[in-house]
Amino acid sequence: MEITKSGIASERGRARGAGSNPAPRFERYETVPIDDGWASETQALPPLRTEVREEVARSIVSYNRSPDISFDRSINPYRGCEHGCVYCFARPSHAYLGLSPGLDFETQLIARRNAAQVLVYELRKPGYRVAPMAIGTNTDPYQPIERDRRVMRACLEVLAEARHPVGIVTKGSLIERDIDILAPMAARGLARVGISVTSLDAELSRKMEPRCPTPQRRLQTIRRLSDAGIPVRVCASPLIPGLTDHEMEAILTESAAFGAAFASWIVLRLPREVADLWKEWLFKHYPDRARRVMGHIRSMHGGRDYDARWHHRMRGEGAYAQMIAQRFDRVLLAVGLAKEAPVLDCTQFKPPERRGDQLSLF
Repeated sequence: MEITKSGIASERGRARGAGSNPAPRFERYETVPIDDGWASETQALPPLRTEVREEVARSIVSYNRSPDISFDRSINPYRGCEHGCVYCFARPSHAYLGLSPGLDFETQLIARRNAAQVLVYELRKPGYRVAPMAIGTNTDPYQPIERDRRVMRACLEVLAEARHPVGIVTKGSLIERDIDILAPMAARGLARVGISVTSLDAELSRKMEPRCPTPQRRLQTIRRLSDAGIPVRVCASPLIPGLTDHEMEAILTESAAFGAAFASWIVLRLPREVADLWKEWLFKHYPDRARRVMGHIRSMHGGRDYDARWHHRMRGEGAYAQMIAQRFDRVLLAVGLAKEAPVLDCTQFKPPERRGDQLSLF
């Protein structure tokens, strides 16, 4: 039985992205499984199952002042993400819960069951000032558990009632379920969607983001959203130097053919624990090119695995980063994709109504 450095049998982690479960950085003690001799050599442990706990949220809208992103507020219906993308930059956030950014991040999930009710309260505050709400910027709102939990749909219903502009990013085809809400919002200039397509290689995608829809399925989602009148951005993110960046032209060309209207790209980001989890995965699955991939990544971040400086962390710098940017601009012109997303309308907002409110005379 193969054991990873954190003691997790590899068979238990099938269909998972991370190969280990390092201790959370804030914990004083580390739990390590050991063989006590009682189990037979042929006795296999059961595969890791997804466990979902519920959180009663006290607030749901998170604000930021980061100067290199286009939004100042966001909603995260879930903590952790079952999609299991090994490169996910949100993994380190699980350490704040006392959970590992590794396998815990994709198996120990938290659903914020009262998110919609709290959202109503926050949008009704007298001092609230409307601006586009971003969803999917940390963990995916359309990960598999949304099918049963429906936390995202409930939040979307609140935003639609309030005529509040929203931008969504997802890899999940489950977003098609909510076209009945998103299409009328888009017709009012209140909604746009980003679909992340990291590779067109189904085998690579399955290894790297094991519980996401296939690349072809994501292209179909672009088509269905676009056909419903919803502006769609293809997110060629993350682009991985030496592993997926050669696919950029194909990703953008195919996405445009399926109805995407605009596009963006972000280079692979490896903050905190993600760096070690990524390298563990890379040297396991692609040992022949691992050193070249890491060499390119470091060349874009001043010799380090990651540089978190604003206006640098998303794109990197240096010759390789400039080459990717030039290729991106060239293919956008060739296939007719725009760089800039349509501006969402913030003038239609009205606070959500609640039982007991005084009726308007008009």
